[in-house]
Amino acid sequence: MHRTIDFPNIGIHLKSVGDHITVFGFDIAYYGMIIGLGILVGILIAALEAKRTKQNPEDYYDLAIYAVIFAIIGARIYYVIFSWDMYKDHLLSIFNIRQGGLAIYGGVIAAVITVFVFANKKHLSAPVLLDTAVLGLVAGQMIGRWGNFFNREAFGEYTDGILAMRLPVDAVRGSDITELMRKHMETEDGVSYIQAHPTFLYESLWCLLILILLLLYRKHKKFNGEIFLIYLAGYGFGRFWIERLRTDQLLLPGIGLPVSQLLAGVLVVASVLLILYHWHKERYFD
Repeated sequence: MHRTIDFPNIGIHLKSVGDHITVFGFDIAYYGMIIGLGILVGILIAALEAKRTKQNPEDYYDLAIYAVIFAIIGARIYYVIFSWDMYKDHLLSIFNIRQGGLAIYGGVIAAVITVFVFANKKHLSAPVLLDTAVLGLVAGQMIGRWGNFFNREAFGEYTDGILAMRLPVDAVRGSDITELMRKHMETEDGVSYIQAHPTFLYESLWCLLILILLLLYRKHKKFNGEIFLIYLAGYGFGRFWIERLRTDQLLLPGIGLPVSQLLAGVLVVASVLLILYHWHKERYFD
C-alpha cells in the first residue's frame, strides 16, 4: 500500500504517512491514539471549566469514566447499525474498532443519556453538567477527527479546490471512491490517485470555531443548558453541510437518506426552538 498524502494546491506533499506504530510486535493504530488524546484533552478542559464555575472537578472525572465507556459503545453501535451489510457476515469484526468505525452522533447520544443518569444518582443538575462538559466534548471532536486523516477515511467527493486532498487508490476503501473521482483519477509511476474534499479537516476546523464561540459566550449564558444547545445547533449546522460532501455516508435502510445529515438537521431545528423558548421565558418573567 502506498502511504503518500498530498494537498497539491497548497504545496503539501507527505511521502509516508503510516496508520499505526508497532510496540513489542503489537500494532497500535494512530486512530485509537488520537481518539484517546481527544478524550484526555476533553476531560481536562471540562475539569478546568468546573473549577472556574465553582463546581467540583472530581464530579467530572467520575462522570468521564462512565461517559467515555458508554460513548464509545454508543458510537460503535450507531455505526454498526447503519453499516450492517459490512458486519452481518463478519460479526466478530464488530468488536474491532482499531481501524475506525465510530459515529460521533451515537457517542453524543450515549454520553447525554449517561449525564442524565449520573446527575440523577449524584443529585446534580444535568443542564449544568452538559454546559460544562460540552467544552471538552467539542475539543475532543476537533482532535479526534484527525484519526480519519491517518485512516484515509471520512473524505468527500472529488474537488480541485484549494484544500483538495490526493490519496493513492490502494490506500482507501473501494466503496468510498465515486464515479466522479474515477473520472478524474490520475496515474503516476504506475500508482493511481484520487482527489477529494478533506471533510475530516473541515469538521475539525468547524469544531475549533464552535469551541472559540462557546468560550466567548459562556459567561453570558441566560439559562443552564444553553451552551450545550448552542453546541448542538452549531455542530449540527456544520455537520449538515459537511455530511453532504462525504462519500461514506451512513444511510437509513429502505430510504437511502444520510442518517447523520437528517439527525443534524433535526437537532439544529430542535435546539434553536428550545433556545428561543427559554429566551422568551426569561424575558417574560423579567
